[in-house]
Amino acid sequence: MFGAGTVHGTGERDLAEPDVVVVGGGAAGLSAALTLARARRTVLVIDSGEPRNAPATGVHGLLGREGMPPGELVRTGREEVSRYGGLIVPDTVTGTRRDGGRIVVETAGGRSHRARHLLVASGLVDELPAVPGLRERWGRDVLHCPYCHGWEVRDEPVGVLASGPKAVHQALLFRQWTPYVTLLLHTADDPDEEQWEQLAARGVAVVDGEVTGLSVEDDRLSGVRLASGRRVPLRALAVAPRFLARGDVLSGLGVKTVEHPMGVGRYVEAGAQGATGVEGVWVAGNVADLMASVAVAAASGTQAAMAINAELVAADTAAAVWAGRSAARAPRVFAAPAESAVGERVLGERRHGLESLIGGGGGRAG
Repeated sequence: MFGAGTVHGTGERDLAEPDVVVVGGGAAGLSAALTLARARRTVLVIDSGEPRNAPATGVHGLLGREGMPPGELVRTGREEVSRYGGLIVPDTVTGTRRDGGRIVVETAGGRSHRARHLLVASGLVDELPAVPGLRERWGRDVLHCPYCHGWEVRDEPVGVLASGPKAVHQALLFRQWTPYVTLLLHTADDPDEEQWEQLAARGVAVVDGEVTGLSVEDDRLSGVRLASGRRVPLRALAVAPRFLARGDVLSGLGVKTVEHPMGVGRYVEAGAQGATGVEGVWVAGNVADLMASVAVAAASGTQAAMAINAELVAADTAAAVWAGRSAARAPRVFAAPAESAVGERVLGERRHGLESLIGGGGGRAG
């Protein structure tokens, strides 16, 4: 049931020890599971049902699925994985450990799953600036990525909340989608001389003062309020969250999140195809690439799956070679039919040193 080239089922044993456990059922995890299932690997996806992009109305930049609601994309992906025998269960992974040659995944539901390889594609958490009301509008008219949401707010007045060193860059990016961009300095340092020149050249307004709240009318953002009491009218607000990869479940295997070189959050370091450096442990999607879009995350899941399958093929081949060599060295049990067949093949009509008597020939010593 659990080797390559076997039929996938849905029994209790299937959940106990698949070839690969995938943690996270988003674009990266499902893409990996689909690739592995089509490679005739037994694969189990464990998903907590907390997608990062749940508040968004649509997925953008994904060819052939432009504007599809995130929930529909997940539903379609699950159906495709299931079609090839992949198993998907709703649960939350609480920890991981190694037991002999297998990786053990523990869940909040009280299950323990043993697998040959583990792929974590559980995404990240957006840590938003401490401004009241941001979380409630997140993914709607409080945004961070112009490639994900810029088209939807084109030609609208957009504010950029400066809470880190990338605020000016973010304001200049949004200027591509709308001429009405305001940089809200909030708690950040003033731009340097070169940045002031860039902002002025692109017509980006700059407003000093800390933002203390949002103004919302008819369930739509209408502006922000400053500590001074001033109100700045806006239709969208861009922020720069701190990205925190959901990689803590790997700590039991010696894999930990580290600070990103760009200072934008914490992630799990991995190679180009998702290998962590710990045997059998892989990552894909936003766990390893904090800035990955849905399309990029899906591609990374596919790449990781192909690399995982290649390692499994190599392991299966090595095991088969070892088994073949062991069989060759094993003592053979004499059986008359087998001995006769070998003699016929090797000696033909000469057996045990005697010529055949067929044809009337006299027998003599060989």
